[in-house]
Amino acid sequence: MDKTVESPSRTRRWVVKIGSALLTNNGQGLDHRAIADWVGQIAKLQGEDLEVVLVSSGAVAEGVSRLGWQQRPSLIHELQAAAAVGQMGLVQAYESKFQGFGKHTAQVLLDHDDLSSRERYLNARSTLNTLLALGVVPVVNENDTVVTDEIRFGDNDTLAALVTNLVDAELLVILTDQSGLFEEDPRKNPNTPLIRRASANDRSLDAVAGDSTGGLGRGGMVTKLQAARLAARSGANTVIAGGRDANVLLNIFAGDDVGTLLVADNAPLVARKQWLAGHLQVRGTLVLDDGAVRVLKEQGKSLLPVGVSAFRGEFTRGEMVCCVDSQGLEVARGLVNYSADEARKIVGKASACIVEELGYCHAEELIHRDNLVLV
Repeated sequence: MDKTVESPSRTRRWVVKIGSALLTNNGQGLDHRAIADWVGQIAKLQGEDLEVVLVSSGAVAEGVSRLGWQQRPSLIHELQAAAAVGQMGLVQAYESKFQGFGKHTAQVLLDHDDLSSRERYLNARSTLNTLLALGVVPVVNENDTVVTDEIRFGDNDTLAALVTNLVDAELLVILTDQSGLFEEDPRKNPNTPLIRRASANDRSLDAVAGDSTGGLGRGGMVTKLQAARLAARSGANTVIAGGRDANVLLNIFAGDDVGTLLVADNAPLVARKQWLAGHLQVRGTLVLDDGAVRVLKEQGKSLLPVGVSAFRGEFTRGEMVCCVDSQGLEVARGLVNYSADEARKIVGKASACIVEELGYCHAEELIHRDNLVLV
């Protein structure tokens, strides 16, 4: 395993995940002082033109504390009740702290269905990208109140990794109550070395990651390692670091040796292109005119409805379609912003006509360039 210390390069978009044990001071209710400190660091990062999506645990743990329960319950309806109660305090805490820096926040509740459905995936992606463009800090959490499977099996480490993929973040930062990933369990061997740097897909790491021993959260180093591997699929690196360390986020941004850096094997653009090109089933075909083919190949722009002369197949919004030239040769493929029924009304027409034809507009592009890959 490579122990060479190499800090991540400065990035323009991060996903930061904060765990329950940190947020609730190990079950004593929300740690407002710690939350204020992380919020202050995120505000400073925004001042450096870094966009941050915050994935926050703590709703169930805060609810358990507010309800006066001594431990996390096992009954599903009690977990859902705790999540509903705790979410109120969690959102209030972030909103008030960010307002002190003149920042707006937005609550975004997701579950895995939102990210596996192609249409809901595009909706979530568009919403988060819009919030970030507006300078808003999205605070993402699992929709624990209504999603039974998420409470039973989900964890916010995994959710954070999926959000990293969703928004094309360059770095996933997982803040935990440990300083990072160690070669052995530091509770059993306090002198064990911290793993400074390794490949996210290094299978030797499996032997040193252990399950969570706390009663508040659902994750452990195992889920954090799995999250790093999920994030690596879109080319994002992951840093696992101690959330209680002073200025931890600012130090990571400065390139200091902080925590454990788990490196993706491929650069973000390469990884995303591989995913688009090879991992989704093609549901339809768009026939492009010569001008659209030239714009895609030479200028790397999005595909507009006006550049499509015909299409074949039945597809829904968010599904994969291939783009061919007038001779039938494949030029590109990507995630389409409109269903086949909608496409029948807008292909060959200017984007300004979309609202007139449909009564609404998902996007000006039929396929956005971020979701398009040349083949």
